[in-house]
Amino acid sequence: MNGDLLIAVPAAVLGAAGFGLATAAQQRATHEVETAGTLDPRLLTRLLRRPMWLLGLFSTIVALVLQLVALSFGAIAVVQPLLVTGVVFAAAFSSLMSRRRPDPLILLGALFCAVGIAAFLLLARPIPGAQEHIDVWNGLPLAIALAAAVVGCLVYASASRHPSRVLALALATGIMYGVTAGLMKVLTGQLAVGLLEPFHHATLYAVCVLGPIGFLLSQNTFQQGRMVSPAVAVITSADPVVAVLIGVYWLGERLDSSPALLAGQCLAAVVVIAGITFITWRGEHLLHEFDAERLATGRGGHDLAPG
Repeated sequence: MNGDLLIAVPAAVLGAAGFGLATAAQQRATHEVETAGTLDPRLLTRLLRRPMWLLGLFSTIVALVLQLVALSFGAIAVVQPLLVTGVVFAAAFSSLMSRRRPDPLILLGALFCAVGIAAFLLLARPIPGAQEHIDVWNGLPLAIALAAAVVGCLVYASASRHPSRVLALALATGIMYGVTAGLMKVLTGQLAVGLLEPFHHATLYAVCVLGPIGFLLSQNTFQQGRMVSPAVAVITSADPVVAVLIGVYWLGERLDSSPALLAGQCLAAVVVIAGITFITWRGEHLLHEFDAERLATGRGGHDLAPG
């Protein structure tokens, strides 16, 4: 077990760094092209001509490979909390690309999210199940609920002009990423049986459909938001929660639900919500400062703010 964690933990942290770099690079690139509608594939064709976006794409692929390695050696509820540190890496890389020092309060909020979600999931003490097969019928209510949540987020984001529409897109993205992570865990079990085993099951084809949809949603999220941190905080918080729910309801993983641990999980959830709220508040404050600075100096250009 300890030997497995020695592989899973570094792979997950390096994967988080890769996702952080990808997020920062892709957000900057999406603001350099014409704004596209939600799930409009033309956005990707425009981005393919942007070197910064290609850097983000390469980082995403490397991060996904590292995530797959981590999931091969560790349970979802252990690996996914470590991936939440991607919000810290994203804020740091975004500031580096903007040639500004990272805002310490944004980083503090990001750390709150990472610590809270890690505590929430690790307190559950997951017991791995048989991940080679999905329990379709037991998982159907969760699938319906997740689908309804994604549709609701997309409808709100399309109908609203309020800045919170970006957070709705981020939540939809996080759900899609969480589902994909859960399915990837199934793929690792199938690959252990044989290299051709995944081709005999629907899981691989579901990943091939849901993965690109989630990725396109993430690009929409980055393009419509002026700061990367609030959206990434929502994505990286929703992703592991959904992944663990899938581990429980689809893959047979079991969580410790003793009263003391449930109380700890509730406290950790409050920390996560507080972190997201704080990052959003601080982000709005920085945007006001950024806009005031642009007006004072008469600088033009795109409206992407650092952080």
